[in-house]
Amino acid sequence: MFSRGSLLAGAATVALFLAASATPAGAAPAPFEISSPSPAVLEAMQRDLGLTSQQAITRLANEERAMTTESALSAKLGSTYAGAWLNGDASQLMVATSDAATADAIRAKGAQPVIVSRTLDQLNAIKDRLDQAPAEAKTGASLWYVDAPTNTVVILAAQPAATAALVAAAGADRNAVRVVASNEQPQPLIDIIGGNPYYIGSSRCSVGFSITKGSTIGFVTAGHCRVAANTTNPTGTFQAYSFPGHDYAWVAAASGNTVRPWVKGSGGTNVVVKGSTQAVVGASICRSGSTTGWRCGLIQQHNASVTYSQGTVTGLTRTSACAEPGDSGGSFISGSQAQGVTSGGSGNCSSGGTTYHQPVNPILSAYGLTLTTG
Repeated sequence: MFSRGSLLAGAATVALFLAASATPAGAAPAPFEISSPSPAVLEAMQRDLGLTSQQAITRLANEERAMTTESALSAKLGSTYAGAWLNGDASQLMVATSDAATADAIRAKGAQPVIVSRTLDQLNAIKDRLDQAPAEAKTGASLWYVDAPTNTVVILAAQPAATAALVAAAGADRNAVRVVASNEQPQPLIDIIGGNPYYIGSSRCSVGFSITKGSTIGFVTAGHCRVAANTTNPTGTFQAYSFPGHDYAWVAAASGNTVRPWVKGSGGTNVVVKGSTQAVVGASICRSGSTTGWRCGLIQQHNASVTYSQGTVTGLTRTSACAEPGDSGGSFISGSQAQGVTSGGSGNCSSGGTTYHQPVNPILSAYGLTLTTG
């Protein structure tokens, strides 16, 4: 059993990723600031990405600039925008466009233009059709996502031939869909002891980020954690959740707890969250969970759809940060910007793995929540 004080510790841990001053749901994210990188972030990036301290600092600065540039160019390019990503060492932002006439505008912002045949809107529309296909057509596919660098929608499956039914049911252009053989089988990450947990019946998950809703305090977490029961131990109650389809929920904590703008980092240090600007593909990202603690990787794709045994979850972000059962619901952060809550993944932190998070901004918007920021 855990005391109310334990829930307080978990809720405070969650808040770390998200901030220090409240940001109302739907408001523009706070600017990304890396003037003084957290020692916990730098330490974990060195460990998990094989970087020196200076390389980590340089990478974070490049990623900060990339976020600002990508936001400006996506707005400027409008319907011709086809996605953005960082190269391997994050020294160059690549921006895809379907209109070669916009290449000079991209270069003017310091980015490298990539001319492609399909816009991001077109790729998202293809993925939406895959999402809406009948459940029986999805059985041969593990997951699918929009992949900006290849200008395709990628489907991963143990048996690629088994994805034909999904592509046909979606009526998708076969030239725009790339099927990749993969043994990856994502599963919700629950039920392993460790870290700063909260329990739902006999299951265990991790706190995401501290939030408020009016005078109510609480935290966001993964929706699949709610499936086990409606109440949490230490004391809390799920107020709303979505799973499958989405994988998010929020829990109201009992009075007497305190929300903090922190996420637990490496060695017990706290990382302060300053906003929730979405990082671009190729950026570094770290996550905190009750099983494996503080782990880092890279953002591989946004807008992935993952089929778990319970059904398909859409709109997830795919990363190379490892995780294990029990880490579900825990925080993802890039620099000082909250990114999302752990949904599921494959592999582990011994051999390496792939982990998916539910972006945090849609959770706040869906339930009218306010992040605790710092």
